Amino acid sequence: MDISEVLRKLDALASRNKTVLVAIDGGSGKTTLASLLAGECDLNVFHMDDFFLRPFQRTEERLSEIGGYTDYERFKAEVLDKIAEGKPFSYRPYDRKTESFSTVGVSPKTINIVEGAYSLHPFYGDVWDLRIFVTAPIGLRLSRIRERAGDTLFERFVSDWIPREDAYFRKFRIKEKSDVVILND
Repeated sequence: MDISEVLRKLDALASRNKTVLVAIDGGSGKTTLASLLAGECDLNVFHMDDFFLRPFQRTEERLSEIGGYTDYERFKAEVLDKIAEGKPFSYRPYDRKTESFSTVGVSPKTINIVEGAYSLHPFYGDVWDLRIFVTAPIGLRLSRIRERAGDTLFERFVSDWIPREDAYFRKFRIKEKSDVVILND
């Protein structure tokens, strides 16, 4: 993955002396790209996986929404709104396995990256300074999912998650509205 174009864009945005908000959405490679960028720049990274719906939120109505698997209301209140204030804050990542919260403290930084599926959901409005769409051919996407999730969860990804993500990409034209598109191969 060549990140030089993204680094140039981040540098240009950061030179304006304002808070920079970056979203990395897509099918495959989001976390890897965020990690690579964090290795090159002093920035904050927030993971949408930390904002998965809690069991009581998983209503039929909510799960039928395109992009409805994410607690985007809590993410906006605990992270996006707090970044805008420019002061230290904390937020509560949710652990799906233990069904519990932890607390993470955040120091303000110029560049703030949000990575994960549904990070470009229209609920957030036009807050992003840079929108990045990262994906890979379906065969590579599937092999990465199987490696990361194992055989048991793989079938759920194939039958449920990938179709939901793809519907989200189509409905909200996520790739087409992105400033940078990266295809991993």
